Amino acid sequence: MKINKNRGSLSDINITPFVDVMLVLLIIFMVTAPMMKQGLDINLPKTKGAAIKSDQDRFTVTIKKDNQISLNKENVTLVELFDKLKAASAENTSVFLEADSDVSYGKVAEVMGEIKSAGIDKIGMVTLAKELTR
Repeated sequence: MKINKNRGSLSDINITPFVDVMLVLLIIFMVTAPMMKQGLDINLPKTKGAAIKSDQDRFTVTIKKDNQISLNKENVTLVELFDKLKAASAENTSVFLEADSDVSYGKVAEVMGEIKSAGIDKIGMVTLAKELTR
């Protein structure tokens, strides 16, 4: 602590403990964040592109490797998918589509056709970011 003859005492703020605590919290969050991811076991294709920012709740249609279709993690048939999306198309006009990279293009196109025929205008394809190696 320094003493100034005119003003009295000055104290310096030591921010080292604050920085130490913040770094420990950062490490804890970095380690635990991947563990909090829950979802279906699908192998998404990797592409270049920016992340989609969602300003509203959207439906997520997933096609697994065995061609099983799910709507928001609930297994459905193509007919059930059409019925549920048709009922909700007035209030929500966008859907995210996740398809395993091993699913045939024909199956993906068939599901996209059902989504479009249910009155959904916007279909977002979900992929993983491709790692750039240069």
